[in-house]
Amino acid sequence: MIAPAQRMSMLGTETAFEVLARAEALARQGRDIINLGIGQPDFKTPPHIVDAAVRALKDGHHGYTPAPGIPALRQAVASDLERHRGVAVDPNRVVVVPGGKVTIFFAIMMFGEPGAEILYPNPGFPTYESVIRFSGATPVPVPLLEEKDYSFHASSVLAQITPRTRMLILNSPANPTGGAVPREEIDALVAGLVDHPQVAVLSDEIYSRMTYDGRRHVSLLSYPELEGRLILLDGWSKTYAMTGWRMGYGVWPDSLVEGATRLAINCHSCVNAAAQYAGIAALEGPQDSVEAMVAAFEERRRVIVDGLNQIPGFSCRNPGGAFYAFPNIKQTGLESATLQRRILEEAGVATIAGTSFGAFGEGYLRFSYANSRENINKALDRIAELMSQAVA
Repeated sequence: MIAPAQRMSMLGTETAFEVLARAEALARQGRDIINLGIGQPDFKTPPHIVDAAVRALKDGHHGYTPAPGIPALRQAVASDLERHRGVAVDPNRVVVVPGGKVTIFFAIMMFGEPGAEILYPNPGFPTYESVIRFSGATPVPVPLLEEKDYSFHASSVLAQITPRTRMLILNSPANPTGGAVPREEIDALVAGLVDHPQVAVLSDEIYSRMTYDGRRHVSLLSYPELEGRLILLDGWSKTYAMTGWRMGYGVWPDSLVEGATRLAINCHSCVNAAAQYAGIAALEGPQDSVEAMVAAFEERRRVIVDGLNQIPGFSCRNPGGAFYAFPNIKQTGLESATLQRRILEEAGVATIAGTSFGAFGEGYLRFSYANSRENINKALDRIAELMSQAVA
């Protein structure tokens, strides 16, 4: 019997896909399932973006492209960053990859090795911890605090840095909590990082265009103190409803661009050509579809947070960004995984246990409100009925 390398046992998974598979199995059995588990917009990719990809195929763009992306796309990314973040970026620092996860993987594999420590948010996107372990490094969780709307105290994060710390991962707005770190904490964190020049920073800003209540996204790209060690992650999946197109990018320090490009060459050669032309159309074309989608999410946020706070045993903070609600369910007396299973099996609503996002997620559930108001209200009614029966 063949045996893979022992490190393969270190790789985790995303429970969201397992829950999706179970929800689809129940649907095939005739059950009416409402999916509030999957983390992708329920909107279609805007037509002008689709048209650009079709046109690229018809124009014969069928071959390999430069590994870091076609020059016009890298320039479009740089222009978009200046437009939305107010920072001039050399397009030669942009490396286009097939989805945001690739930048996560590349960055962690660059800095993770036995003996190294990498700080990451917990509860947080499960790929962080999974790949840190795979790299041989030690994952060090940075607790996200409910009482701070799932942010952190910068002083506490800085206190976790040791001589073995190689990288700090930040994600704001965040998956799974919807938390957005306030500017004062980021200011304090960046000021403290000046004393730790050996620590690289990976800033996952994939939800940067999805903020609410007039809140402006705070990008780490705007801090010159981090120049030379900041890796920015963003992409098209969430902002332009392009999850299946697999389009993301990293902005790398000059000293790391060659390494990121070599990883791309060895991993996937390049992103498919037609998708890259679609990416240009997304960034340079009309943005009204983005604005309409975010406005819809903001309204759904109100509906789901109000509804969750009326369910026995639930309490929910108002998320500052993304499209996730992360209610505290500790008063139900049930563990997260148990309640996730019961809500799916008994109420027909797919959610994700907080423990799918790290040990500090126990006592919470993640709800995606990337679904219609009608379905959200129906799901809330079902869960409220289930919980009323459970409490009774």
